[in-house]
Amino acid sequence: MPENSGVRGVKSASRTVALLELLAARGDRPARLDELAEELGVPRSSMYQLLRTLAGCGWVRTDTTGSLYGIGIRALHTGTSYLDSDPHVRAARPYLDEASDALGETIHLARLDGAHVVYLATRESHEYVRTLSRVGRRIPAHAGALGKALLAERPDGALPLPDGPLTPRTENTHTERGALLRDLAGVRGRGYSVDREETVEGIAGFGFALRYDTPALDAISCSVPVDRLSEEHEARVVAVMREIREKIENAVVPAPGAPDWR
Repeated sequence: MPENSGVRGVKSASRTVALLELLAARGDRPARLDELAEELGVPRSSMYQLLRTLAGCGWVRTDTTGSLYGIGIRALHTGTSYLDSDPHVRAARPYLDEASDALGETIHLARLDGAHVVYLATRESHEYVRTLSRVGRRIPAHAGALGKALLAERPDGALPLPDGPLTPRTENTHTERGALLRDLAGVRGRGYSVDREETVEGIAGFGFALRYDTPALDAISCSVPVDRLSEEHEARVVAVMREIREKIENAVVPAPGAPDWR
């Protein structure tokens, strides 16, 4: 709930959302009742009632013993609906295919969500094993090409970053704000971001903000293993991705009467 919305939050709704987000963040690590109650600061009895209610609706699943909890299948249905109904994702898909075919590399589409970016679509390379590109995954915006491309679209004083040191993903991730700001200045100058093993060791990325929103909320990127990233290949990646960005931006035409989800 935005702080200045003028609407009081509903405690039970906020608690439910927090629980679902916590379970989703744990991935393949199921949680016990006591863990969830402690993490969210909720009485054990209240947490049990909430879990049983959500399990009955399919939003939470439990094992045969009834002691372990994880995110339920209804979350998948909701996430798929989000992607299927989004006009920007729909418009971008054929051009992600085009970039993948032209470069033979992994191509991503992601959206800024607070201090993170969330993957909305991916076209995998057949040349190397997937690293982190699962749709729905969140990574810190400061830690990779997609996020840096989007952060650079905003003034330094308005960056959606946490206070204090930035969390590293690898030893190459920017953890000091000053170093990140210098990098973002370079992004603005060249028109795209570069991630040299900042998100995943052995992988470089090149990110391009999609400017059909102001400031941009979506970005595309190309990921390439560093062991085969020659100067010639890097130049081709940048050239192709610039063309793909322009095609996507031209393809996104708001339909008459369409809602502005921002």
